Amino acid sequence: MPDWLIERGIGESRAVRIVDGEIAEARILLDGIERARTRLTARLKATRPRAIAEAEGQEYLLPKGAPGVPEGAELVIEVTREAIPGTEPWKRPLARVTAEAAGAEPTIDAEVIPFPTADGQLAKSGWDDVIDEARSGMVRFAGGELRISPTPAMSLIDVDGYLPPRELALSGATAAARAILRLDIGGSIGVDLPTVAGKSDRQAIGEAIDAILPQPFERTAVNGFGFVQIVRPRLRASLVELAQDRASFEARALLRQIALGSPGPKCLVAHPAVIQLLENKPQWLDQLARQIGGIVGLRADPALPISAGHAENR
Repeated sequence: MPDWLIERGIGESRAVRIVDGEIAEARILLDGIERARTRLTARLKATRPRAIAEAEGQEYLLPKGAPGVPEGAELVIEVTREAIPGTEPWKRPLARVTAEAAGAEPTIDAEVIPFPTADGQLAKSGWDDVIDEARSGMVRFAGGELRISPTPAMSLIDVDGYLPPRELALSGATAAARAILRLDIGGSIGVDLPTVAGKSDRQAIGEAIDAILPQPFERTAVNGFGFVQIVRPRLRASLVELAQDRASFEARALLRQIALGSPGPKCLVAHPAVIQLLENKPQWLDQLARQIGGIVGLRADPALPISAGHAENR
């Protein structure tokens, strides 16, 4: 049986790995974005100042260049980092030149679960809690909490709480490693722990991280100020980064919420930014209408928080 479950929704697919009834890893895979490790036939658009290839209307930055390939020539590229939506729309996805043939995107070995269903397996396993963590950047654990802040350079995780420093650092490092997996955080990650003086204690904290995060990853030793840096492959945007693109994130979450509710025609009431995005996505509304068996209308309410959209029966 596959380790992963995947739920194909509107505008996105949601993949989770469940361990002991809880979500240990989660991914949101946006529609219309080429998956990491997909091989595409492309055209080399530029070699200077940086190599850029174009495939199916999308530009890809080639950090290692395209040695021996002239501008305008055809080549095959492999996507190494997906497009990152939201606060940095100018940032191109990354790719590398490959000698292999173009091929279909890789798939997760996952069981596709029916959607929508009233007794959704994702909801039972805590999907809504994961979404709240992504929205807020706050992750609570016994005796403390994490505050996760994505930046252009790295994701920062601050550990705070009321436990004694060594205990808080050990529990916080364990919680941070689990949150990294659950929220699909890759790239450079800085974890700011309470200061722990003993070298053996700092080694134990590092080993707690090693016991949770699967390879490949690298990390520094926990320094005397309680800081440790972790570097993991960054194949796509984390859930926290996706949540920074608020209107799109909340629109897709609202559609999932309504699809799981009662059938029949509905009017979606939400923050104006969410409504504006949905007005530009008629295919999403058509798909929702088919799922609930009724037409879907929209109404903006500027008094609502952006995450407080709901449906009214028509």
